Amino acid sequence: MAEGGGGKPKRMMVAIDESECSHHALEWVLANLRESLSSLPLIIFTVQPLTDFAYLTAASLGSPPMELIQSVQQQQKQASLALLEKATEICAQYGVVAETITEVGDPKEAICEAVKKLNVNLLVVGSHGKGALQRAFLGSVSNYCVHHAECPVLVAKK
Repeated sequence: MAEGGGGKPKRMMVAIDESECSHHALEWVLANLRESLSSLPLIIFTVQPLTDFAYLTAASLGSPPMELIQSVQQQQKQASLALLEKATEICAQYGVVAETITEVGDPKEAICEAVKKLNVNLLVVGSHGKGALQRAFLGSVSNYCVHHAECPVLVAKK
């Protein structure tokens, strides 16, 4: 395994979600940085967003049943695992074996925390191509990561 400064292993991480943009970022890495992947372990990372159960409370006219909450959480977990499985299959088409990790939380914060915790040397994210006005109101995961991740960030635009 390649070593970085201080003897820490070098790692590359691609953060994905269900969007076409993040899959483009993964494909871009596999097509353009394949030589680097022979010496850098690849991590595929996804985040299950925290669920806002307010709509369940309103729909159930009070506190939602625990079974309903557990069902929603289980469906989110299954969707994340399916997403990682698809990403693993894409990697296999390029002859790359990747480690997959899923976390629960705010995507932009979870990605930056994972970069630090996993000693990532390069973070790759996709860009949804939101305009400046949308980014101002909704925020941008890629923009947040560019400014807060403790490593270089490559934003792969489609």
